[in-house]
Amino acid sequence: MKIFNRKFDDKKLKKNVYTAVLVVLVCWFVYRFVMVAIESRMVVFNPVRDANQNGTLVETIVADRKDGVINFPIAVKNNRAYVSNRARSKLRVGHKIAGGGTVAYVSNSLDYDSGMYVVKTNGAKDGVNNVEIPCNGYFIPVYAVRDGAVMVEKLGVAKSVVVNLVNQDSKFACISGGLGDGDVVILSKVSENQKVIK
Repeated sequence: MKIFNRKFDDKKLKKNVYTAVLVVLVCWFVYRFVMVAIESRMVVFNPVRDANQNGTLVETIVADRKDGVINFPIAVKNNRAYVSNRARSKLRVGHKIAGGGTVAYVSNSLDYDSGMYVVKTNGAKDGVNNVEIPCNGYFIPVYAVRDGAVMVEKLGVAKSVVVNLVNQDSKFACISGGLGDGDVVILSKVSENQKVIK
């Protein structure tokens, strides 16, 4: 075999070629180990690792007991509405109706023609109206209440607190017990004992 028009039988040439190949391989291995060591020392942002070490960033509100209203929709026609037994139990004579009017009468007996309970109003417009049901408690967004409990931040950790849900509408739940003024309620979805950051 000839290399550059010289025979490869020359022992000095063979030795030089083998040495050069060996030096190139050793340099490549050293380079790879050095690069792996450098890459291993680099800190790459990993959101899961960061959440486990530092906590998950969450949206929170501070619980504050206050007076407010829960809106309950009823369909009124000619100052009459038909509601279910569950809805009837929430309505009282004198409750205000958003947009004007009040609840004048809540039937205790079932209307056999409709299978529902009759509610009479004064001054309410025809159509869907919201009855304003007064409530004193903590107004928490409905999505933060899960299975009768809310998540509260205590010392950087999420803790589940069972609450007494008085009433709710499509936006807010009125809670009367389980929370205290100043409790930090977590609105984001987290699991119990998970580290959190406000």
